[in-house]
Amino acid sequence: MAAGVNGARLAISFDVGGTFTDFVVVDLNAGDVVGRHKVLTNAAFPARGVLRGWRELIEQGFAPGQVELAVHSTTLVTNSVIERKGAVTALVTTRGFRDILELGREQMYDIYDLFAPPPEPLVPRSHRLEINERTTRDGSALTTPAQADLDTLIAELRELGVDAVAIAFLHSYRNTAHEALVAEAVREHLPDVQVSLSADVAPVAGEYERFSTVAADAFAKPAVAAYVAELGKALEELGVSSDLHLMMSSGEIASAATAVERPIRLLESGPASGAIAAAFYGQLAGHPDVLSLDMGGTTAKACVIERGAPEMAQLLEAARVRRFMKGSGLPIVAPVVDLIEIGAGGGSIAHRDELGLLKVGPESAGADPGPACYGLGGTTPTVSDANLALGYLNPDYFLGGEITLDASAANAAVALLGTELDLDPTATAWGIHRVVNENMAAAARVHIIERNRDPRSLAVIAFGGAGPAHAVAVARLLGSPTVIFPPGAGVASALGGLVAPIAFSAGRTFLTRLDSADWQHIGTLFDELETEAAREVASAGVDPGDITYRRWAEMRLEGQYHEIEVALPTHNPSAADLLEIRAAFERAYTARYGRMLAGLPIEALQWRLTATGPERAVELRRQALGAGDVTTAAKGTRPVYFGGDDSWIETTVYDRDKLAAGMAFAGPAIVEERESTAVIHPGNNARIDEYGSLIVDLA
Repeated sequence: MAAGVNGARLAISFDVGGTFTDFVVVDLNAGDVVGRHKVLTNAAFPARGVLRGWRELIEQGFAPGQVELAVHSTTLVTNSVIERKGAVTALVTTRGFRDILELGREQMYDIYDLFAPPPEPLVPRSHRLEINERTTRDGSALTTPAQADLDTLIAELRELGVDAVAIAFLHSYRNTAHEALVAEAVREHLPDVQVSLSADVAPVAGEYERFSTVAADAFAKPAVAAYVAELGKALEELGVSSDLHLMMSSGEIASAATAVERPIRLLESGPASGAIAAAFYGQLAGHPDVLSLDMGGTTAKACVIERGAPEMAQLLEAARVRRFMKGSGLPIVAPVVDLIEIGAGGGSIAHRDELGLLKVGPESAGADPGPACYGLGGTTPTVSDANLALGYLNPDYFLGGEITLDASAANAAVALLGTELDLDPTATAWGIHRVVNENMAAAARVHIIERNRDPRSLAVIAFGGAGPAHAVAVARLLGSPTVIFPPGAGVASALGGLVAPIAFSAGRTFLTRLDSADWQHIGTLFDELETEAAREVASAGVDPGDITYRRWAEMRLEGQYHEIEVALPTHNPSAADLLEIRAAFERAYTARYGRMLAGLPIEALQWRLTATGPERAVELRRQALGAGDVTTAAKGTRPVYFGGDDSWIETTVYDRDKLAAGMAFAGPAIVEERESTAVIHPGNNARIDEYGSLIVDLA
């Protein structure tokens, strides 16, 4: 999209993905998107890729002095944990508990593999130090660390030469005094060492999960602090005077200072931004209940969105031994958009397995060397190579013509795999395309059904560089009736940073039955949570008078293991609210499990609060629906393969930027825009709605 807007007040969101870095520019006066951009991610030095994109936007006419808001989604923490490229970290814990990180829950994630390796702790045993201290489960201090023990600890840390220290004591979520005492000593004697306290990072019950979370937080903290400082300085040198904000895993925006203080909350920063953007576009299209399908160059992410908001979770996994096997990773306690990651992206590598079958992923060619068609040295066949061979992609219009795809290299890579499979090149490419579609549909179907939803009741909203090429086929496999392609689908996830509010969530563990709860203690707990959350939101520039609060709790029937989220009154709850809270639990329980088990006591485990700033005023420009001649948007035709009896079909190719509101056409069709290409199969009808989204109604 062309661009600079004279005199405009600009907001820019940029999302660093595994293959591409996406940019979206919004005019704050008009509330409309005025610029979109995409550059290859610099995996080794992500800040360099970011700055390249900023410079190219400036060359397009966007003056850095006009930027009043800059929001960043990053993969830095994810990559740091997965690649084990974090700080030299020590864990300080209660004497006798240094091995919690390795003992875990003593559960096998693969019951059929007796030799399945457990996830390796981020902190080696030699760097896990113990100290004499003890707090009971009710928060009473039994043994306070002595000065001699603190002196010994400091000497050990100095000898290890650590860059970061994670402090995690038994039951510290009930009493933080001992962790604070040790932290004060470390900061006094080792001022250059970053410190993370489990009572700050994850104040919840469950030693393994809490210890794992604070270890990961400390492990990533020095790199995040350095990266944010470097990026902030570079933007300032470009002439950008606005503060830098970051997207958290929860889909909330936070100040750079908050993100640096709790870097583990950036773990799912990019995918969260995509889910928020999908909810925004779904609402505009009249579909508050959708399945978000964000398929980029490395992976695909799916998320169920209900009533205009993505579902949330409080626990996720990082650095899985087997990337897509639940339980094989490090548990992380942090508020996160509840999504599923699928090993399906444009760079996913196709191969012949040991049984002679065609498989796709989960390994990816990434951005370097990338698919064979990128011409950067890749030789293995990928999904993008197959899509090019099938005619879905225009080799001369990738990134608007900035990159010319090498069709001969793609065809050669696909043909070589075909030789191994005893298939001709077209059948091989079609097989790659179909297998990756089936992979995404199967994973999404389980994700949807686990949430007691019917896939046929959800529209699919597709974005990411590769998503629009696969969405119609995936939706058909799911039985979904509608597919929505937002404008600028290839970079749509970046918009999430500009429609999400500044917010912060905090929580505490306090296990109690509702019928015997100490409501005075719960009120005090919520007062503390409100103070903490308000402080973080205010630090991002929100006026305290504009902050609203939401309270909720994680509850279960007594004796059960899994909790569900239950909304609480807007004020601190009391015994007078018991009937209302019980009714809310019963509604949530029935919605999740289909029926309510009557007569069992209800207990609450986690009490949580979210402080939220004002909603952002980003409203896409509404266009009048017309009956324009769709042929004016046609770029020409090319042969495209759709399988079945139709085989290769001469297919009309449309320029997305020339499709106006109200225009309609029937498949087969290819719709090209700079950042992505939408594939519409035969028999389906497409139209442009009043907000510029391409809506496909499946036959």
